Amino acid sequence: MLQFDVVTLFASMFDAVTRSGVTGRARERRLYELVLWNPRDFAANAYRTVDDRPYGGGPGMVMMAEPLEKAIAAACQRQRSSGVAKPRVLHLSPQGRLLTHAVVAELGKEQGLVMLAGRYEGVDERLVKRIVDDEISIGDYVLSGGELAAMVVIDAVVRQLPGALNDVESAS
Repeated sequence: MLQFDVVTLFASMFDAVTRSGVTGRARERRLYELVLWNPRDFAANAYRTVDDRPYGGGPGMVMMAEPLEKAIAAACQRQRSSGVAKPRVLHLSPQGRLLTHAVVAELGKEQGLVMLAGRYEGVDERLVKRIVDDEISIGDYVLSGGELAAMVVIDAVVRQLPGALNDVESAS
């Protein structure tokens, strides 16, 4: 079973993927598992702060490295305990590699994907350099966060799983 873990501030957005359509049926058929992680649960203070001013200045706020790194580590550990040898950590970002059918096929060969859905002005770049295996973009535009991009990746990959569609030719 393919393992998806997503680090997100907005877990309820993923109801659209898990409760309806092809991805909903594929989850019911136990073709994949999705676990959501809130980085606020890994924050160091009582306010559960996950944002800070960007290192080196600039407008807006970025997501802090420490709670994200802890959430990603917990997701990777969960996947390893589920039998995934090496979870692949993805950051959904407009500056990433464009999601194409070839990239979807590549991701579909993985046992487990841990996806970071950033918010605000982005994610502390030091974290990205340290633990992210790949950055994926769904297009040359900016969204409010990485959740929609993560759902696009999940939908595209799940459609490729044997048994997700009633007709195998529909996947192509």
